Amino acid sequence: MFQQWRRRRAVKRITPGDGSALRRFRIWQLLSRSVMHLDLSAVDGPARYTVDVRQWKTDENGYVKVHLYRNGLQHAVSRAPALFPVEGGTIEVAASAFGLKRCHYVTADDAAHQLTPDPRSAEGRRARLEHRRPGLSRVVGAISIVALLVGVALLLQQIAVPVLQIPPVAERIGPVEPLVRLPLWLTITLAITTAAASTERALRLRYHWLLDAAGN
Repeated sequence: MFQQWRRRRAVKRITPGDGSALRRFRIWQLLSRSVMHLDLSAVDGPARYTVDVRQWKTDENGYVKVHLYRNGLQHAVSRAPALFPVEGGTIEVAASAFGLKRCHYVTADDAAHQLTPDPRSAEGRRARLEHRRPGLSRVVGAISIVALLVGVALLLQQIAVPVLQIPPVAERIGPVEPLVRLPLWLTITLAITTAAASTERALRLRYHWLLDAAGN
């Protein structure tokens, strides 16, 4: 029931596209633009759908806009999370602070297929690394997870220590001090590392509510 309500709301947010042409991906857009493709068969012939998301370009309410192109022309626009009805199913798009966390074609029988990243995009380059160097790709992915786990642990400490230092709580359990005290330079380094790890996972459209939300 809740899922159906969310889907109806997402469909209502769709506005028709203006028919403008899809712009070519540029090298300087690597960290600010995601472009994903889906090829389908339609009544009027082959149809290529393209999802174009500019992560740092939001509307007046701060929402990321998702542009859907059909055969190179703007077909529809919605804010993220977006859901676009297409032949045989829907295209579902969700974004995080570091990129996309979902961009899938969901068929009528609920089978989900990730769209293909544009080879010139950062997602496409990351997918190419995974294909050509799977061992290195797994190492990079593991490092990202470790970095985010460290970030989650430090975040939990920052939340827990002030709560445990509240007088009524401290009177019951005694004085509590942080387990780890980091110098400023290491704190900044870990923040940058965590952001990089979240970005790397977003390039693979990997998202976990605890790990990646802590990185946001």
